[in-house]
Amino acid sequence: MLTVDMADLPALVGRDLGYSDWVVIAQDRINGFADATGDHQWIHVDVPRATAALGGTIAHGFLTLSLLAVFSDQTLVVRDAGKGVNYGFNKIRFLAPVPAGSRLRSRQTVDSVEEKGGGWVLTRTVTIEIEGQEKPALLAEWLTAVYP
Repeated sequence: MLTVDMADLPALVGRDLGYSDWVVIAQDRINGFADATGDHQWIHVDVPRATAALGGTIAHGFLTLSLLAVFSDQTLVVRDAGKGVNYGFNKIRFLAPVPAGSRLRSRQTVDSVEEKGGGWVLTRTVTIEIEGQEKPALLAEWLTAVYP
């Protein structure tokens, strides 16, 4: 994990922030996400049916996307930031299904840092990898803002 001050953020442009820790995508997590969002599609929550049709259940794409907050905290900490907020996305691509029981981690690079509204907006390329698979689960260009 990289720890910096807000004044150091512009110097991160082009920097690879490395990898987060692995996170297991257990069926309980998938079921909890389904309950939280109301998305109970059988490919996510009906283990017998999904196993017969697909070899097992798969995580929601938005569950995978939601892990960016966890992964971000494991790769970059801005010491003197009073708050950090999700600013949006320029691009999100769900590239491969995430089978239940998989382990995921992210790799992040800083593409740009722009001053805005008394803080900084960071644009990062985030790749979420599935352990043991060549094709990533997700590729995103993510914008976050940090303020004093």
